[in-house]
Amino acid sequence: MTFSTVFHELAAILGIAGVIGVLALKLRQPLIISYILTGIVVGPAVLGWSSGGSEIKLLSSIGISVLLFVVGLKLDVGLIRSVGPVALATGLGQIVFTALFGFLLCLGLGFAPVKAIYIAVCLTFSSTIIIVKLLSDKREIDSLHGRIAVGFLVVQDIAVILAMILLTSFANAGGGGFVSQALRLLLVGTAFVLGTAATMRWVMPPLLGRLAQNQELLVLFAVVWAVGLAALADSVNFSKEVGAFLGGVSIASTPYREAIASRLTGLRDFLLLFFFIDLGSGLSLSAAGLQLGPALVLSVFVLVGNPLIVVAIMGAMGYRRRTGFLAGLTVAQISEFSLILAALGLQLGQLREGEVSLITLVGVITIGLSTYMILGSDRLYGWLQAPLRMFERSTPFSEISGSASGPVRADVVLLGLGRFGSAIYRQLQTHRLSILGIDFDPQALRLAAAHGLPVQYGDSEDPEFTATLPLSSATVVVSTLPSLKSNAAIRHGLETAGFQGRFIATAHDEAEVVKLEAIGAQRTLLPFLDAAERAAELIVNDLSKLHSEAERQGLGSRSHVIE
Repeated sequence: MTFSTVFHELAAILGIAGVIGVLALKLRQPLIISYILTGIVVGPAVLGWSSGGSEIKLLSSIGISVLLFVVGLKLDVGLIRSVGPVALATGLGQIVFTALFGFLLCLGLGFAPVKAIYIAVCLTFSSTIIIVKLLSDKREIDSLHGRIAVGFLVVQDIAVILAMILLTSFANAGGGGFVSQALRLLLVGTAFVLGTAATMRWVMPPLLGRLAQNQELLVLFAVVWAVGLAALADSVNFSKEVGAFLGGVSIASTPYREAIASRLTGLRDFLLLFFFIDLGSGLSLSAAGLQLGPALVLSVFVLVGNPLIVVAIMGAMGYRRRTGFLAGLTVAQISEFSLILAALGLQLGQLREGEVSLITLVGVITIGLSTYMILGSDRLYGWLQAPLRMFERSTPFSEISGSASGPVRADVVLLGLGRFGSAIYRQLQTHRLSILGIDFDPQALRLAAAHGLPVQYGDSEDPEFTATLPLSSATVVVSTLPSLKSNAAIRHGLETAGFQGRFIATAHDEAEVVKLEAIGAQRTLLPFLDAAERAAELIVNDLSKLHSEAERQGLGSRSHVIE
């Protein structure tokens, strides 16, 4: 095929993706589903376009590298340490559970032992790419369950490399093959981690300081660094995904990570379009139709069994059932690595086209349904929270550690101690106000308490949440939470409790401002327009007005009057 033909075909594919994407938005369906459907339409199942296949795979690989690089940007070393134990325990526990019971289930469906091993291993791994995209779209990548999910997905990515080595060695039947390859992998992985640590310490701070003088050059360097490390890792038979991820981690501790991440978002989303198209185009409808029954059984196993084992493990480790459930939903699908493993089995002659089509069909089913489950996680949890109580300890100690032990009086109750909330607190400190910080993330509570802020554990999704707030002393309640549903629940709880002070919420765009005002927010803050210093000034001004109004009415400075 000529370059012109490939170019025209890619242009047509983008056009089809755009049309299906618009229809998906009209029908209020996730864009990921529309992209996979585009792949099915342009793939061998319908139109059979293949001349641009290698170009789509190349763009897909670059998109994966950029995505995981951005994930690494958001994970500093302190956060990795905070979720390390639960990520490791949950990741390994889910792998063992799915592999063991998946193998038994495949034997029950009539598959030979070797084929059952392959299929069970393919069911084990979840898609880091899809989950990070969904969590980013929901603004939950920095939440507690989001960080834990990313942590155990990274554990899975490392485990899948070992699985590929094991299966390859099993095929070659070499006595010392696995041991030698495992040692090589250990050495390569150690070298990458040490190289990342050295780069973080001595190379990136001065280098990025020079590059930051030109924003275009800074973004270009970030893309080169992400793709370059991915290529280096792939060249030594390591994981290019892990290489790109470590590239992001190496920059995560610098002051330029937010600027880089924000400028790579559009490029990331565009390139990931090709990943989902490539995924959909790999589905053969004729072969998949013969495997529909087993595919449905295995899909139910992945959609139900994987989340439940995560909820059980996290509950045993002292996390609330809500945190475990939201993290567990992220493993309710199989990974792109599953398709790679299936292709490896086909190449080694241990799988046939039928098994590969089965795994691909399970991937499409679970990715599609889990997307809806994650996007509708709050409603789904509302339906299941009662039966999920069996997985929660009477005291979820891993989340409530660091909370205030007794009643606290505060002028300002600050809900959400992320970057924007913490910055507002530092500014309010200069005005000598008494402040109480609220969050459901134990890491955020510990960091805030270390800076002298009285903190209290709290979850806005809890119906009794507002009853735990010191509303008798507070004049202003400030929410920096990104969820409109959470803010609506907080506002409703304040009204039920008879709070007559001012409720200030945080919006991310002008459309959210209108919605927040509709639910009763007396003021809205826009982080991209209102710096923390300006936000603190607005809060202090509101406090002064409320106190002045109360004094004019002879009610005392601690009365609460809404303007």
